[in-house]
Amino acid sequence: MGENASTAKAPATGAAVRHSERLYVSWWGWPLPLIAAGLIAAEIHMGYPGVRAWLPYVVLVPLMAAWLVLMSRTKVSVVGDELRVGKAHLPLGFVGEVELIDKEHKRKALGPELDPLAFVVHRGWVGPLLRVHLTDPGDPTPYWIFSTRKPEALAELLRKH
Repeated sequence: MGENASTAKAPATGAAVRHSERLYVSWWGWPLPLIAAGLIAAEIHMGYPGVRAWLPYVVLVPLMAAWLVLMSRTKVSVVGDELRVGKAHLPLGFVGEVELIDKEHKRKALGPELDPLAFVVHRGWVGPLLRVHLTDPGDPTPYWIFSTRKPEALAELLRKH
């Protein structure tokens, strides 16, 4: 998971996977939300006797765990001649300038510098971002900005194409 795989094949297309990573929530990101779900369940438990006392634990804690798993499903990959971020696909022919944004400059890039038409996939637990400008004249999106754990490797791969 998260390694470049030059010989791997994408299951649906048969195209070579040149970069693949999953933006999973790190182990240290799990305890606080699960504890918060447990505390909310405990607060509800204090007000209701009987079945309603344990029901919040059965509902809220697994619901929070499911949400954390769902947040970990975002994938960044280069498959064949296509950049894929989440469910979005961009042909590499439309990739223009590629900028690395470190975690110190992330706030500015996602705040005052952000174009409202930009495609954004941001995961707060992943430090660096990559900004990929588009060269497609028919696309109103000026650039994609997305989180990645390996910005240098992905930027080099996108610049080569």
